[in-house]
Amino acid sequence: MGKSKEISQDLRKKIVDLHKSGSSLGAISKCLKVPRSSAQTIVCKYKHHGTTQPSYSSGTGRVLSARDERTLVQKVQINPRTTAKDLVKMMEERGTKVSISTVKRVLY
Repeated sequence: MGKSKEISQDLRKKIVDLHKSGSSLGAISKCLKVPRSSAQTIVCKYKHHGTTQPSYSSGTGRVLSARDERTLVQKVQINPRTTAKDLVKMMEERGTKVSISTVKRVLY
């Protein structure tokens, strides 16, 4: 199955408000026409995190900061014959472990 439609922030707040007022999850889902499991997930996340904002955390974090990327680009502009291996060594000397493919992605 594909990903379903995202529930709006207003609807999330209504679900939490109805739950706080004592409505059951089944009644909330019928009233607002959302799946019971979605209402349950929203209420559980609200109880655990204290917010109704959806949490997105897919993918990996960035290896290089914007400053590191600018430094790499400047090094290549100064000396266009600089190899990716040289740039990787330079970054390791600065304390950032980075792969050759990451350096190439920044430059090209």
